[in-house]
Amino acid sequence: MSSVPLGQDAIDVAGTNAGYHELAGADEIRAYYGHVMQRHFLPSGRVRYFPNCDYLGDGRFVSTLAQTSYSVQVRKKVVDTTYLEGAIPATSALPFEVADGVRCVPAGEIARLTDRPERFVVIGGGKTALDGCVWLLERGVPASTIQWIRPREAWWANRQFHQTRSMLPDFYRGIAIRVEAMAQATSVRDLYARLEAEGVFLRIDPEVEPTMYRGAVVSEAELALMRQIEDVVRLGHVQRIERNEIVLERGRVPTTAGTVRVHCAAVGLAKPARRPIFEPGRVTVQPFMLGYACYQFAMLGVLEATVESDEEKNRVCPPIGYWDATADYLSAFLAALANDRARAAYPALVSWAKATRLNPLSGIELFGDDPSVMDSRERIKRFGTAAASNLVTLLGRP
Repeated sequence: MSSVPLGQDAIDVAGTNAGYHELAGADEIRAYYGHVMQRHFLPSGRVRYFPNCDYLGDGRFVSTLAQTSYSVQVRKKVVDTTYLEGAIPATSALPFEVADGVRCVPAGEIARLTDRPERFVVIGGGKTALDGCVWLLERGVPASTIQWIRPREAWWANRQFHQTRSMLPDFYRGIAIRVEAMAQATSVRDLYARLEAEGVFLRIDPEVEPTMYRGAVVSEAELALMRQIEDVVRLGHVQRIERNEIVLERGRVPTTAGTVRVHCAAVGLAKPARRPIFEPGRVTVQPFMLGYACYQFAMLGVLEATVESDEEKNRVCPPIGYWDATADYLSAFLAALANDRARAAYPALVSWAKATRLNPLSGIELFGDDPSVMDSRERIKRFGTAAASNLVTLLGRP
């Protein structure tokens, strides 16, 4: 919510997030949403809340705890936030077979282990696996007892360039670096090399070229921790886990009875077919710019409230698919540039975007005299048009 901040705007002073804005934990996030519901939504008289219910469609939903059903008349639209619902290890079926007697737990369960395993095998190449490895290492688990099965290598966004408030100059500089690199790159590979050289993008192993980018953010301190893990398996996805070996797409590795396998291989970013966000009677929430879900999805609400035609709303905010391959970052960035231009024609949208706390660039005008911000602004103006043109060229190459 734009009107209710999460956290205390504090800077962490210890751990792998030291020097950056605080990261909210699970308990804090749950408390935040409880506060929003109980202190803001329900007292407004405009919200009715039906927890523990399944929606059946056509305005009907049923309780999962009691034999109670409900029916409502949808006067305007149903807002569907489930269309892009991803899978998480805790609730999704394992994507590989596990033999009887094999100990395999979803990522979140490692925090509740009561024994001391001989070894850990972390399965997955995405952010969940990364967080699992960092969590173990921060708690003193020796890197030598961790095996990491990474089917693919990823590019990671450097947290330094994703800080707001007092650190906005670095955020803005990161945008300028991207735009200039996009204007000058000769290939997709060259673009990532330029951004890596500037520290905007990071990779764990400098000897292995990543094939995916999903927008996940890490700190350089986390990267240093992960590089301590030397037992990295790159033989594709796990097919099945036997008592004595793990069978992968391109080979096998031994395992032991005293090992805990940590399942981090769920498909977190769903990629169904894109559909119009705005339709008669329905809003299907989907991304239309890179990252910053709170900001862009709140913008959909502003658009719904201020623009009459569904056709025009869809022209201003056409959906994009979640990114996966390295080239997806380029197409998503290009779409974001085009969408920004389309939204500029609507004063209500422009005014809201400038004022809302959810906009990551909110407050940049306070740094107007900062030499770094002045330089970044000039670079964005100088290379913006060329970047958009070159992205089209790069995406058209094999």
